[in-house]
Amino acid sequence: MFNYRQKWEKGLEKTRKGFLGRIAELFKGKETLDQGLFDDLEGILLEADVGSEYAARLIGEVRTELRKKAGAVPDDVRTLLKGKIVDALADPGVLPPADSPKPLVILVTGVNGTGKTTSIGKLAHRYREEGEKVLLAAADTFRAAAVEQLEIWARRAGADVIKQPHGADPAAVAFDALDAALARGVDVLIVDTAGRLHTKANLMEELKKIRRILGKKITGAPHEVLLVIDAVTGQNGLNQARLFQEAGGMTGIVLTKLDGTAKGGIVLAIRQALGIPVKWVGVGEGLDDLIPFDPQAFAEGMFG
Repeated sequence: MFNYRQKWEKGLEKTRKGFLGRIAELFKGKETLDQGLFDDLEGILLEADVGSEYAARLIGEVRTELRKKAGAVPDDVRTLLKGKIVDALADPGVLPPADSPKPLVILVTGVNGTGKTTSIGKLAHRYREEGEKVLLAAADTFRAAAVEQLEIWARRAGADVIKQPHGADPAAVAFDALDAALARGVDVLIVDTAGRLHTKANLMEELKKIRRILGKKITGAPHEVLLVIDAVTGQNGLNQARLFQEAGGMTGIVLTKLDGTAKGGIVLAIRQALGIPVKWVGVGEGLDDLIPFDPQAFAEGMFG
């Protein structure tokens, strides 16, 4: 069993030092509430990549709540803000229910360089740890090293890979992989896809085709469509999410390299702007460093 709490503490170290340090300094010696405190707090939220619209809304909601509380003190602001962030990031659940279809089909998308292949390997490992039989589909057929990288991670995770020659039709790879998954009694099929935002129209059509092919074979497939985003990219990650959402049907976010940024507020920005939950976060380079998103742990990491 992984020690998720310890990993959260490690993964949010930069965010905690940056965000929490500034919050602590802001409240230090404060005994009364004033406009300056709220203005400074909103500025800290903006610098953490929460996003201007949502930062303003959060502060407004906190001020409304404080008006109902007699004798409110500055520390009440921190408590209310922390609670609202936990509520906004309600736990979506990441593991399939016991009666989920077999195989559970997961389509993974994301721009090259975000840690997509790495995340697939770690996700495969996570399901393998739960006793599931996992198969990977190398449907990112346009990037020369993509298949080789996926095979490396598959070996580490103890999963097999279905592949075709470089340049093959990604939908054909997905179809063959689902056939193989059914024949082998696989529990989880994870399909890698190419991420090429500079050819947006082609990308959208490719993803739609893969979804159609999978859906014809198994009703409701793919059951999950996960978008991998690099936390270090900040607001640019939100722009990527918008573009991929147009390709249709995102069910969750895998946020990588959260341990590499002090601006963990991008989690909130994505959730609020697009309504897509963050389901998994990458907090290190190890095979077990992809962990389920925990709103309470995230809020505590930011506010202490």
